Amino acid sequence: MAGWATKINGSTITVSAPGDWHAYTLREPVGVVGQIIPWNFPLMMAAWKIAPALAAGCTIVLKPAEQTPLSAIRLGQLIQKAGFPDGVVNILTGFGETAGAALAAHSDVDKVAFTGSTEVGKLIVQAAAGNLKKVSLELGGKSPAIVFPDADMDIAIDGTSSAIFFNMGQCCTAGSRLYAHKRVFDRLMQGVADKAGKIRLGHGLDPQTQLGPLVSDEQFKRVTGYLEAGRRQGAKVVTGGSRVGDQGYFVQPTVSTDTKPDMSVIREEFFGPVVCAIPFDDDDLDHIARTANDTSYGLAASIWTRDLGIAHKLARRIKAGTVWINTHNFGDPALPFGGYKQSGWGREMGYEAIELYTEVKAVAAAL
Repeated sequence: MAGWATKINGSTITVSAPGDWHAYTLREPVGVVGQIIPWNFPLMMAAWKIAPALAAGCTIVLKPAEQTPLSAIRLGQLIQKAGFPDGVVNILTGFGETAGAALAAHSDVDKVAFTGSTEVGKLIVQAAAGNLKKVSLELGGKSPAIVFPDADMDIAIDGTSSAIFFNMGQCCTAGSRLYAHKRVFDRLMQGVADKAGKIRLGHGLDPQTQLGPLVSDEQFKRVTGYLEAGRRQGAKVVTGGSRVGDQGYFVQPTVSTDTKPDMSVIREEFFGPVVCAIPFDDDDLDHIARTANDTSYGLAASIWTRDLGIAHKLARRIKAGTVWINTHNFGDPALPFGGYKQSGWGREMGYEAIELYTEVKAVAAAL
């Protein structure tokens, strides 16, 4: 993002009106931006938000999640130590219902950028209506991973397992809906279940730990509540599905089958290490895409196949801001990131992130 600071340019415009004109555009900082970040990647989310806003020339009020404020406070100390002018970056801790709501509604804030749940994103939009400030939202997801019969199964098993169990499933792009062709469904399920059963859970600072706990008691109750709801609605647990130990917020990595499209574990995002596996036997890409798109979200998806024709044709049909081929949860600062539908407004990273924090001014001079 530092590199973009010298490349934020306008354009010289050729107009069709009669006469002699010099017309051009300028791209200017939007002003004061309020940024509200989630708890699941607290330091990385702060960097994602702060860097493009600084490159565009804005000043920032950053509110970290109440569950994870310490990394943002430490980052603020380092920003001071680095010599930033006072007031350019401000760290504001507090609860979402109070500090976050006040920041989103404040009349001196020109833009608010939020990453978090779709439910809270809708509240941000309402709060921002007072002065019609600009809003960008990176919200929830219920991302599909689609495995075709010609996929390299070792790669697909590793990749789809990581897609859901990475960070204890507390990831907006988690591959929580796993669609596999019937010819490879059983093998894939066995492979993912084996991976799930071998994951070493433990304290986050233990070097031997592969997966830590859920973030809080609230989140623990949310995940276990969805697991219980899935069982009541008829979902079958292949592996996992229970609490681990009697201390901390540990839940077994879980694979479920026999799920139906109307079940809450299929429809709703709940941020846990739980994947719902669904077989398909259709070669019609339009039908596969309709199934993958049968969600209110549209953040990400992954396609697993050796056939690049299938991969690229299906990528065009999937309504998601990011589509991965033979990988999942890949990101890079150069790639724009964001969602379709109720997964958000706008894109972060890439030049698209710079655009979020600028206004375009048209200038026309009669010569």
